[in-house]
Amino acid sequence: MKDSSIQSNSIGKEFTFWSLLRFAFPSTLMMMVNSLYVIVDGIFVARFVGSDALAAVNIVAPAFALFMAIGIMLASGGSAIIARNLGEKDNVKANKNFTFITLCGIIIALFVCLIGFIFTEPILKALGANEILMPYCRDYMIIILCFAPTFVVQLIFQTIFITNGTPGIGMVLTILAGVVNMVFDYIFIVPCNMGIAGAALATGLGTLIPSIYGLFYFFSSRGNLKFIKTDLNWRVLGYSCLNGSSEMISNLAYGLITFLYNISMMRLIGEDGVAAITIIQYAEFLMSSLFFGFVMGVAPVFSFNYGSQNRAQTKRIFRICLITITVTSLSIFGIAEIFGKYVVGIFAPQGTYVYNLAANGFAIFSFGFILMGANIFASALFTALSNGKLSAIISFLRACVFISGSIIILPFILDVNGIWLAVPIGEALTFGVSLFLILKKRKVYGYL
Repeated sequence: MKDSSIQSNSIGKEFTFWSLLRFAFPSTLMMMVNSLYVIVDGIFVARFVGSDALAAVNIVAPAFALFMAIGIMLASGGSAIIARNLGEKDNVKANKNFTFITLCGIIIALFVCLIGFIFTEPILKALGANEILMPYCRDYMIIILCFAPTFVVQLIFQTIFITNGTPGIGMVLTILAGVVNMVFDYIFIVPCNMGIAGAALATGLGTLIPSIYGLFYFFSSRGNLKFIKTDLNWRVLGYSCLNGSSEMISNLAYGLITFLYNISMMRLIGEDGVAAITIIQYAEFLMSSLFFGFVMGVAPVFSFNYGSQNRAQTKRIFRICLITITVTSLSIFGIAEIFGKYVVGIFAPQGTYVYNLAANGFAIFSFGFILMGANIFASALFTALSNGKLSAIISFLRACVFISGSIIILPFILDVNGIWLAVPIGEALTFGVSLFLILKKRKVYGYL
């Protein structure tokens, strides 16, 4: 039954260039803060525990990426469905779908957590942990697994706050979570001398804030969206998974790429090579989070206007996004080239082998930032327009074929420089696919 008394949702208003940027700003900042407090973990680990511990964090990253991928898949795919329901003014259906998707996220995360506890050491060995790194990896992974449900719920709520028309709440909660994580990073690692386990515990505690507040908020019925009695709608779950599969692929692929980086670096250089690529991936994580945050902010707007068939607004939003992503991408590339060595210096002292290796690599790697934003936007655009198939094609080719293939092949030709070139080449190949699909579907969705 459709609810004609639904509140006017801010994702359905008429946007100008600056009003859209203001609307997307909270989600952009939210994602960057998310990445920053992961990076702060790395800084404390590198400075106060050591480069082997930093390498161990990267060894565990593929496993960590799995439940992050689950949360983002349900959040992105489910948000597109819920926003479309709101655009169709079916508030009851939107609330039922939201409640069911959240419950599924918790149950799936608990299952993944259980599997992780049972097979901890075999998983870590498969990811490349050797005798030196295994104790660090085990300490980090076991604690992270304990917080798997809150990681998933946090990601769902962050996206749903945007769909609810209240992105500022998600931004504030994420900042608070980041502050808590950073404070406890210092307390657990420095005075308490808990080592890498302290970094994992601080990260987990940070996720409790948006998760717990979100539960209270959506039970209190203060917004368009709230928890209500729901049905076992497996079709909605399947559609959410399918529609959000590209975002899941992106995160799982991040784990795959990290695994391939680690294996290649262990073969070419050893633990120092893993530490160097970890530093560069932290920088990549921060830069890509800016793009992910922006598209997370604008995606519900695309979904809403697709549901309401407002093509004029869709075209306006698309043009604004193109301008924003182009300017931002070129700016990030310039900043990375100029200040890259200073970023590396935060993690590794100047003059060390790890510093020299990472600084030289970053100068090559940063060329990938030029086209990264366009590819992230193209994939998110098709998710927002409920075409999970095309979105998944872009994400799969980008990460699992072009970048991963480059990591496997190029080091045999160019040695370690092949590793640094993998992302720039992978992004360039993906851009060709993204551009082709956007032009091909322009009349179907009316964004051009």
